[in-house]
Amino acid sequence: MRVTHALVQLAAALMAAPDDRHWGYRLSRASGVRSGAMYPRLTQMLAEGWLEDGWEPAGETGGRPPRRYYTVTGKGKAELGALLERAAADERFRGARLGWA
Repeated sequence: MRVTHALVQLAAALMAAPDDRHWGYRLSRASGVRSGAMYPRLTQMLAEGWLEDGWEPAGETGGRPPRRYYTVTGKGKAELGALLERAAADERFRGARLGWA
């Protein structure tokens, strides 16, 4: 997967809470990555096995349509952690928000 600023920012947002369910809107806000760049990266991460997805249970929706969520897999934690380690040492990503656990 090509390492871009969008991917690094998204990885940092996911790894800030790697055991949580992540919603698209919240990920976009946390990472600063717009949906047009974010969703293709999420699709790639799903294909690589870094993420799993699902739909919010009907009992949690409060009457609105269910939201799709993403969770980081064990493989994803290892891969995203390694990606962030490499990004931290890469001049291209100086100034990027890499504040993850």
